Amino acid sequence: MVSILMIIGGAALVLWGADRLTDGAVALAERMRIPQLVIGLTIVALGTSAPEFCVSLVSALKGTADLAVGNVVGSNVFNTMLIVGMAAMVAPMSILPLTVKRDIPLSVVASMALAAMVLMDGEVSRVDAAILFAGFLVFMWLTLRNAKAENNASDDAPTKQYSLLKALGFLLLGLACLVAGSNIFVDGATDIAQQLGVSEAVIGLTIVAGGTSLPELATTVVAAKKGNSGIAIGNVLGSNVMNILLIVGGAGLICPMTVSGITWVDFAMLTGSVMLLWLFCFTKYTVARWEGALLSALFIAYITWLVVGAMA
Repeated sequence: MVSILMIIGGAALVLWGADRLTDGAVALAERMRIPQLVIGLTIVALGTSAPEFCVSLVSALKGTADLAVGNVVGSNVFNTMLIVGMAAMVAPMSILPLTVKRDIPLSVVASMALAAMVLMDGEVSRVDAAILFAGFLVFMWLTLRNAKAENNASDDAPTKQYSLLKALGFLLLGLACLVAGSNIFVDGATDIAQQLGVSEAVIGLTIVAGGTSLPELATTVVAAKKGNSGIAIGNVLGSNVMNILLIVGGAGLICPMTVSGITWVDFAMLTGSVMLLWLFCFTKYTVARWEGALLSALFIAYITWLVVGAMA
């Protein structure tokens, strides 16, 4: 029970800290007269990935690399199959052409690169991490270069105005909550894995991944219900690319990781789910209700397989 409360409390602290960190960073950037478009595509995007990054980094530093990589792999499968699937079941979704032409192919390439790195020698070395992080820098350059073509409404969005002291306070408070919450969350997840005799990889692929992806699930389903799913799905898939390139790349540069519990089946789900979504929306730029139901059913089958295997 204590470990469960640690997971819930740690996750709440991480998510709240990410919000405060993002608010503070945006306010500081605006005081430095950085355009809102750039803020939205960099600071806000990085802020939404902060929970996954902190949880994976703390896991790597504590020697639980399976939890770190499992978090990223599980989050991406969760995003692609359950989030997109449930949103499509709520209302058929229109997919932006740029998502189909850029974000999904990049997600496929990033997924295949991570799978090859881990399955070849069972580790993410600093060289591997440097390659992934270089890919993240290229991704950000492409995103900023093509920003005007994305028809993103972030320039028109109202933002909160904070004093310099309050902005700095939010920035520091958010960072402290992220660090503390991540430590509590990882300790709770590790304790549960040890008590149940379940591998850290399975905990990372399920509980940890689901916990860090819940905000995206809620946001995307609401957006689909309101008929505004295109940008939401683009952001979800863009975060998939960032999860692999920034989170695994950044964490691996700081602390190389030896991975043993993530199997070829997990990586097949990671890559195959994105390729299946690509197939669904390649021609008509839409994901129909039946396609969303299929994605959701495959996700449930995968999680069931993981849980049954862990209990066996």
